Amino acid sequence: MTKSVLIEKIAEKVEGLSKKQVEVIVETVFESIKEALAKGGKVEIRGFGNFRLRNRNARKARNPKTGDSVSVPPKKVPFFKVGKELREMVNKA
Repeated sequence: MTKSVLIEKIAEKVEGLSKKQVEVIVETVFESIKEALAKGGKVEIRGFGNFRLRNRNARKARNPKTGDSVSVPPKKVPFFKVGKELREMVNKA
């Protein structure tokens, strides 16, 4: 499902809101999640899951084109942990 399909589905379900208004709401939700993660925070949506950051250690990797060894610096990566309700729903399908 793309963001535009999500916006259409929400606009169909919620009467009184235009697609443009729903788009602003969806964008605000995503921006809020991104801002919280950028600040090192955690976003918990009960029944859905948690967004948080994980630390990746520095490591040695290999350039596939040249075969040379390169060092990859440590970094933080976004991580999503699925909630119990969503996990059960997916496993029933």
